[in-house]
Amino acid sequence: MGLFKRKDGGKQKGHHELRKKLESRNIQITLLTSYTIVSILSMSLLGAVLYSSFASISRRVATDNARTILSQTGEKLEDYLRQMRQLSDAFYYTSIQTSDIHVDKIGSQMNLLYESNKDNVVSMALFESNGRQLGAAPSAIQKDNIDVTTQEWFVEATTQVENMHFSTPHVQNLFSDSAGRYYWVISLSRSVMYTRGGIPKQGVLLVDMDYTTVYQMFDILNNSLSQGYIYLCDKEGRIIYHPQNMQIVSGLYDENNQIVATYSDGVYEEKFNGEKRIEIVNTISYTGWKLVSVIPTKNLSVGLRSTRSFMVLIVLLVMLAVLLLNRLISARISSPIKKLTASIHNIEVTERSVPLVYIGGSNEVRYLGTTLQKLLNQISLLMADIIKEQEEKRKSELDALQSQVNPHFLYNTLDSIVWMVEDGRNKEAVYMITQLSSLFRISLSNGRNIIRVSEEIKHAENYTNIQKVRFKDSFSVKYEIDQDIMNCCIVKLVVQPLLENAIYYGVKGMEDPGSIRVRGYRKGDNVYIEVEDNGYGMSPEQAKGLLTEEGRTRARGSGVGLINVHRRLQLRFGRDFGLMIDTEADEGTRVTIHMPYIEYSEENARDVESAEYI
Repeated sequence: MGLFKRKDGGKQKGHHELRKKLESRNIQITLLTSYTIVSILSMSLLGAVLYSSFASISRRVATDNARTILSQTGEKLEDYLRQMRQLSDAFYYTSIQTSDIHVDKIGSQMNLLYESNKDNVVSMALFESNGRQLGAAPSAIQKDNIDVTTQEWFVEATTQVENMHFSTPHVQNLFSDSAGRYYWVISLSRSVMYTRGGIPKQGVLLVDMDYTTVYQMFDILNNSLSQGYIYLCDKEGRIIYHPQNMQIVSGLYDENNQIVATYSDGVYEEKFNGEKRIEIVNTISYTGWKLVSVIPTKNLSVGLRSTRSFMVLIVLLVMLAVLLLNRLISARISSPIKKLTASIHNIEVTERSVPLVYIGGSNEVRYLGTTLQKLLNQISLLMADIIKEQEEKRKSELDALQSQVNPHFLYNTLDSIVWMVEDGRNKEAVYMITQLSSLFRISLSNGRNIIRVSEEIKHAENYTNIQKVRFKDSFSVKYEIDQDIMNCCIVKLVVQPLLENAIYYGVKGMEDPGSIRVRGYRKGDNVYIEVEDNGYGMSPEQAKGLLTEEGRTRARGSGVGLINVHRRLQLRFGRDFGLMIDTEADEGTRVTIHMPYIEYSEENARDVESAEYI
């Protein structure tokens, strides 16, 4: 039963392994990731720039197309209004000014002009300044309850005699229609001078244009538009035509016509009722009417959806091609480096053999491989020198160990034997001499440094038997060694120094009987030999120092210390083996020898002795 538990370093080891996995990155993955990130960012940026440019071009094209359509529509509307003005001029200058109303009948001439333009004209009429009708075409009876002088078109003609005036659309309500129909018209009115009985007088000439002509012109146009609409208002912002006119009248729709009426010709971007839109304004000459094209910017985005999807598809395809190309490039760049890495993975350099590393690829990788090969060759030469030095050091340390054990221990033992002989305790003296003889015979071992565990344990028993006699059985020693490790290799004189420390620093001087247990067992391919005492123990800091040069302590026995045993074990078996110390103040100490299981044979002993096992 052990006295102490080792600190579990599994958690820290797991964190260390995780950190190593995160830090170790394959160069091909690094290159591929870097190229991919740069490619994706570049393609995304390029796609965004191209889309932005295309959107800007589409916006400009849509605006240019709208301006072209608006210009053509304006020209068509101006042609129509010009025809109406020419009709008014023709009747005025060829009929009214050349005739005397009192003598000549102008009705036939008015009917003739009406018949030739009746597709665009609802009616024509001539009024005196007091509103009395002088003639109309087609012939119709004026309603009695209508006061012409209060009509907007009449007021504008009499107050601004120098101009022709166009009204907003309204229902023609001057004449009674036998069919009971009502016509939407735009009234063209002007002040005229006529002669009656040789006396010049002022009157008003009215031409009611059929609003249907204007409506159909704009309705057909708006039906052909996919991104916006066109409307018409007068210079004061009153709606002449709008595709949503009924909703505007009923208050269900709102338009920016009052503000647009103040705009000069051009393109405007604004936000109206929370909606961004482009407004293109074109003024109809002479009338001052504003022809307005409205394009909501969201409609432009709708038109760009298919383009955006196409561009995204193109960008994805290009990205896929770039990824494949990046993979090929990264593989070509990283392949020589990976081969070089594979050639040095788990590399082992000894003084007798040097592995060959991969030399190929680009100049830089080849130079790296060549340099590494030279370095490995140099390491092999240095290792040979170090091994020679270490071997000489091991021999000198073992000689020092034996030379230091002999005088002090031998003096104390012989002194005890002399005391026994003088006291007549011959049997005990013979027992001491026998144990001492066996101890020195194993110590010499015919010059061998690697012996069987059974021999090392016998050497330890000889030592403890002598010490028990010297210390008058003030402590007990118990050996529990499994038989399956008795025939394995061990470095000579590694258990005795542990027992010596257990006696002198552990159980000596205790009030209670001291107890030392030597336990040996095998776990898989590992052998463990524990020397455990119930003595005074020490602090963990002191225990840690025992296996370092700074913590080396001169023992009262051999004076060699645990560090010598620890280093001798590592020199033969490698740095994964050696001593382990578990201790706590006033609780005792356990020192464990950890070494590999190597069955004893002359050949194996030579291999361990020459560090060939490592």
